[in-house]
Amino acid sequence: MKSKLYAWIFIAVFFTSCSNIKYLKDGENLYVKGEVELNNDSIPKKYREPLTETLEGVLRPRPNKQILGLRPKLYFYNIAGDSVGNKGFKHWLKYKVGEAPVLLQDVNVPYNENLVRNRLENIGFFNAYVTTDTTIKNKKATLNYLATTNRIYRINKVSYEADTNTAIGKELREIEESSLLIPNRPYNLDRIIAERERIASILQDKGYYYFSPDHVLVQVDSMIGNHMVDMNVKIKEETPANAKQPYTINNIFIYPEYSLVQGDYEIAKPEDAESYKDLYFIDPHQTFRKFALARTIFFHKGDLYNREKQNQTISQLVGMGTFRFVKNNFIPVRGQKNALDVHYYLTPQQKKSVRVELLGKTAAVYNGSEVNVSWSHKNAFKGAELLRLTAYGGYEVQSGGGININSNFYRYGVEASLTWPRVISPFGWEPTKRFVPHTQTLLGYEFLNRRQAYKLNSMRFAWGYNWQENAQKTHQLNILDVAYVQPVNVTHFYDSLADEYPYLKRAIDKQFTFGPNYKFTYTNTMETTKKHTFYFSGGLDLSANAVGLILGSNVNKGKQDSIFGAAFSQYIKTDLEYRHYMKLGQNRQLAARAFFGYGYSYGNSTRLPYTKQFFAGGPNSLRAFRARAIGPGTYNPQKIGEDNFVPDMTGDVRLELNLEYRAKIVSILDWAAFVDAGNIWLQHSDSVFTGGQFTKNFYKELAVGGGLGLRFDFTYLILRTDLAIPFRIPYLPEGERWVFNKIDFGDKQWRKDNIVFNLAIGYPF
Repeated sequence: MKSKLYAWIFIAVFFTSCSNIKYLKDGENLYVKGEVELNNDSIPKKYREPLTETLEGVLRPRPNKQILGLRPKLYFYNIAGDSVGNKGFKHWLKYKVGEAPVLLQDVNVPYNENLVRNRLENIGFFNAYVTTDTTIKNKKATLNYLATTNRIYRINKVSYEADTNTAIGKELREIEESSLLIPNRPYNLDRIIAERERIASILQDKGYYYFSPDHVLVQVDSMIGNHMVDMNVKIKEETPANAKQPYTINNIFIYPEYSLVQGDYEIAKPEDAESYKDLYFIDPHQTFRKFALARTIFFHKGDLYNREKQNQTISQLVGMGTFRFVKNNFIPVRGQKNALDVHYYLTPQQKKSVRVELLGKTAAVYNGSEVNVSWSHKNAFKGAELLRLTAYGGYEVQSGGGININSNFYRYGVEASLTWPRVISPFGWEPTKRFVPHTQTLLGYEFLNRRQAYKLNSMRFAWGYNWQENAQKTHQLNILDVAYVQPVNVTHFYDSLADEYPYLKRAIDKQFTFGPNYKFTYTNTMETTKKHTFYFSGGLDLSANAVGLILGSNVNKGKQDSIFGAAFSQYIKTDLEYRHYMKLGQNRQLAARAFFGYGYSYGNSTRLPYTKQFFAGGPNSLRAFRARAIGPGTYNPQKIGEDNFVPDMTGDVRLELNLEYRAKIVSILDWAAFVDAGNIWLQHSDSVFTGGQFTKNFYKELAVGGGLGLRFDFTYLILRTDLAIPFRIPYLPEGERWVFNKIDFGDKQWRKDNIVFNLAIGYPF
């Protein structure tokens, strides 16, 4: 049976790989690859491969995309045949899904040789030359570019030519000490460009508003011998006079209700405006409080122009979140030498809005929907405050399989939040100037009714700050986060189950947590040109630490204290998540994630409250195991009665490792192969959860699974489907936990018990 399957796979691969060739006309050859070889043994091995990849990356055109040696997009183009008109299935298949063949005759070889030669010269390999050889086999053509280079040219000395009798000449001489052009370093055009930009940036920060990188000239002398170059940096002689003079800020005008339909920008005068400190406001309808906007302006009258202050001002105005457009204009002051008036034109967004969301969801035999209605005011108190009121409700019912007390429910709730675009603090604390920090308060209530089980009232209050340190780093600090959960109307049915399975009582415990929490996030995933990008998130959650210590709470000694009739939770919880994304080229990527979470309960608690505990399994975790259906440790989650109810398995510790290979198939369709490993554990041993405690042998208790998935990338959302099976089951006897030998896709019962289908929105990480 297996040999037949392999034979069909081989036939399919052979057919799709060869079938594209038969569509070629006589004399045509399919261009399949462009390779660059470096003919220079002096280049160290560790630099040869990256340089070769870079040079191959400039070759044009690119061959047809391949997946596992196949060219499916080209295949779809060919089988679509001739399409009539610009519509219809054939046209869509041919031009939207498919891809036209890239032929050898489409490649401009001399143009590519020049591209490779120029790139080599840009990094110091002067006088390089490139030759090309063509290899054709079975109507498939490969172009081999042989790049011959001499020794790389290095910088001998760098001089800065400037007239120190002028202000800009003195500035240029001071800049010289921190030059990016360093003797003995290889010649590099990108570094020269960066040095010009550095000089312009420094001068603009010192008042030279009209100065730009184009005004800097770097002269290179490569005739001094010994593969060395001399460099001379100077200001171009044709640089206009206004670029050589520093400018000061005169009057600052702000237009908080500027409309784009007004056409040309207004140019106001001080007598036309209302003054506040050293600013002038043109705001006849008093739409904003002046102090709220004044704090975002980093210029003051008499300051030298400074590009960094200008960037900070624009960033702050945009970051307030209430303006659709932010533009500015610097205008020379008539009759006043080297002075600029500044005009900031702010176009407000629509102040009030209503958002309605209707969500549908399905999982196995459970179906449900949810509706969210949100009303927002983006200038609630004329200080760009965001007031949001939200009401929501949802339900989930079981459409088959008997009664499941964990899934039949409905819930509804309300939430109010108010966000200020500044820090409200008695200490005058300003965590950042480049980006707008925010102060936020939140108040919410939710009612949950699991009709066959229990009802829960949940309340939450939070006050805190979030701010962006730079483009990569963000912080969120809640000074106080209070959550209170109270069960009501617990059914006799659930009580009877909880008597038999005591861990079910955790869901109906009163829960009261209060304290600060903090989260730090670093990411450079927005830098799309990098081969390696990263994401890191670290959080710390504290509850009742000081109160518990003051009261001397110690549940192990029978002293458990309560507030509002509920024993408060005392714990320290942390979670760390790291993601690494590596581009493999050709729309391929390798993504990895590591997650570790640990909760330490003490004093008034022995374990984390139910809502704070960790769980594993599900579409964004261990995909070969259903959500909350694995762990803790080697404990075997039991099924209750004929209803096949799987309880929520949670723990105080979580470790998870994930690896996923992602590649594009055609158009909007991607595929992935993945492996997940992890588990959850308890802080202390528990007579109910046998084998659930976290010990030094935790690595022997990891669950492992893997599978394949499809991703439908619709740009505005990604629909993900994954099929996964377990490779290692931790609750089996030690020595029998790896289950590769039990995999049997031909067995119907095995497929039912082991294949897990996940449907989700977005990537798992």
